[in-house]
Amino acid sequence: TYSFLINGQPSKANWTALFKPGERVRLRFINAASMTYFDLRIPGLKMEVAQADGQNIQPVTVDEFRIAVSETYDVIVTPQEDRAYTLFAEAMDRSGYARGTLAPRPGMSAPIPEMRPRPIRTMADMGMAEGAHEMKPDGKAPEAGGSMPGMDHEAMGQGDARSETPSEKPPLMHGADTHGPGNAMIAMAPRSRLREPGAGLENTGTRVLTYADLRALEPGYDRRPPEREIELHLTGNMDRYIWGFNGKKHSESNPIRLRHGERVRVIFVNDTMMEHPIHLHGMWMELDNGNGEYNPRKFTINVKPGERLSFIMTADAPGAWPFHCHLAYHMASGMMLDVMVSDDEEKTHP
Repeated sequence: TYSFLINGQPSKANWTALFKPGERVRLRFINAASMTYFDLRIPGLKMEVAQADGQNIQPVTVDEFRIAVSETYDVIVTPQEDRAYTLFAEAMDRSGYARGTLAPRPGMSAPIPEMRPRPIRTMADMGMAEGAHEMKPDGKAPEAGGSMPGMDHEAMGQGDARSETPSEKPPLMHGADTHGPGNAMIAMAPRSRLREPGAGLENTGTRVLTYADLRALEPGYDRRPPEREIELHLTGNMDRYIWGFNGKKHSESNPIRLRHGERVRVIFVNDTMMEHPIHLHGMWMELDNGNGEYNPRKFTINVKPGERLSFIMTADAPGAWPFHCHLAYHMASGMMLDVMVSDDEEKTHP
């Protein structure tokens, strides 16, 4: 039987953390699941998010947040009442939940919220904007970077200062490369979705954490601009159950070679209709969410369907490092690359 657990215990076991009314309690949530995203809330309590992936951020007060596989969030809560509160982690597809309790005494419990409706995928999850799927009269897709009919740039936030960052520019049309048999579809108009809470959390009436909220507490240690860009498309073929980068599984892919100390921007384009939590071993990824030198550092970045985003990294750890989707079945099916960091100039650039 498939079960959702908190610290190894099913919901019926009622895992409990104790508190004294009025004290500040720090909770570290780690998504250790193999394939499940959770939407986490504590009804009756606000959560002050203080860390993302173990890195200090400027505190953000929210009602709930989505946590991707391999992500961690540290939150601070201050329960004032002498009663129990439910820790409710609802699976993103609403197939079940994990539940625990925050209480002043053992043996207490609180009501368990009702499951919310299952999210439905939209055209945005296919990487489609209005006009994005239209073909040119000659039957070819519009050129990358071309304007799309019916696109309202103002409504998409083009006037916002952060829309000028690589992660927040208006959608770019996908190029001609469809990435071969290892890929079943392409996002014709991938765009930034950093300000979106995620499918099923758009109209909850609650304050939901987004990637746009994450701002480092202190400036990054390396403030140099990137020297070059690498674009990676997240691809898949459900019929053949192949997952990979740029249409190739791990065994078919060349490693990404970086010079030791090099500063690089990596752009993700998600050509699939699934979220992918991309994890880099050995080095930090600085998510470009428009905060400049205060961009947050993460070791796992969730990429929504049809999304285009980027991060900047410093290749400061020589050696060979795995770079992969943290969904276990995706990684096992080929969604993985090797990142090689070397002092040898001849080995760094393909």
